[in-house]
Amino acid sequence: MDKFRWGIIGPGRIARKFATDLQVVPEAELYAIASRSGGQAFANKFDVPVVYDQYQALVADSAVDAVYIATPNILHADNIRLSLEAGKPVLVEKPFTVNAQEAAPLFELARQKGVFLMEAFWTRYLPVYQTVRTWLDSGAVGEVVVIHGNFCFAGKQDEQDRWLNPDLAGGTLLDIGIYPIAVYQWILQQNPVKVQASATIGETGVDTTFSVQMQYPGGAMAQFFTSFEINSKGDMSIYGTNGAIHINHGFHGATMATLAANGKETSINEGFRSGGFEYQIEEAVDCIRKGLIESPRMSHADSLANMQLMDAIRAQIGLKYPFEQRPG
Repeated sequence: MDKFRWGIIGPGRIARKFATDLQVVPEAELYAIASRSGGQAFANKFDVPVVYDQYQALVADSAVDAVYIATPNILHADNIRLSLEAGKPVLVEKPFTVNAQEAAPLFELARQKGVFLMEAFWTRYLPVYQTVRTWLDSGAVGEVVVIHGNFCFAGKQDEQDRWLNPDLAGGTLLDIGIYPIAVYQWILQQNPVKVQASATIGETGVDTTFSVQMQYPGGAMAQFFTSFEINSKGDMSIYGTNGAIHINHGFHGATMATLAANGKETSINEGFRSGGFEYQIEEAVDCIRKGLIESPRMSHADSLANMQLMDAIRAQIGLKYPFEQRPG
C-alpha cells in the first residue's frame, strides 16, 4: 500500500509536534506544507519535499491525501472550508473553530461532500485513556459523582502571541480549557445541563484564569480551572460511588493513571512511541482509508457540543472577541 501523504497548513509550534510524531507512523509521511512565511525552514528541518506559499496550492495538489490545519484559532474555519471544498480530508487542531456558529456549517459541508473531518483532540487516543475507558465501562468506580481537574502554566506575557491576543481568539478557555471540557464529555458520555463559570479577564481582554462547575444529567458534578498565570501539575481525578481514578502529571498528555477501588490500588504506565500525536494520526488515516467522514472516537457531534458549551461559558464570563462583534 502506498504511503499516506499529509500536507500541513500553518507550520508553527504545534505543527512541529505533529511532524515529529508522524515519523513513527510507518504508513504515513509528511509530503507538503503551506505557509506564508517560515515554510522553507520547517521543510528543511523535517525533510518535507514540497513547500507552498499559498494554502490554495496545497489543497489543489492531487498527491496530498489529507490536510492537517495548525493555524491560529481564528483561521480554522476558513482553512477547513478551503480544504473541504477541494475534497481534502481534514484534521484540524483544537478548538475546532472559535464558536459553534462557525462550526455547524462545516460539519454539514463535510457531509455534503462526503469528506472526512476531525478535530485533533489527541488526548482521547492515548493508550492510558483506553485503559481508563475500560475501568469506567466495567463499573470499577461505580457511578461517577465528581470529576475535578486543572490545567495551568505560566505562559509568556506577549500580548501579540495567540495566547493573549483577542484578535486571534486567545485566552485559557479556547486554548487549554478545551481539554477538560472534551475529556469530561468523553468520561460521562453526555453534555452538562447546568454551567457556572467565572474568570479573570486580563489587560488584553481575554481570560487569563478561569474556573467552571458543571452539572450533568443524573447529578454528576465536574469542576476545573485553567490559568496562564500559575503552574500546576495538571492532575485529574474521577470519583465514583465505589472508587476513584487519578490521572496524574498533565492529564492532557498522560502516561500514568491509578484505579483506587475495593481497598486496593492498580497503577498503569503507558508510554508513547513518540510524543503522543501518533495515535490520533493513525486514527485519522484509518478512518479516511475506510471512507468514513468522521471518527467515532471524536465525532462531529462531540466537537459541536464542545463549541456550544464554550460559547455558553464565554457568554457567562462576558468574553466576546472583537471580530465577533463586527457586522456580518
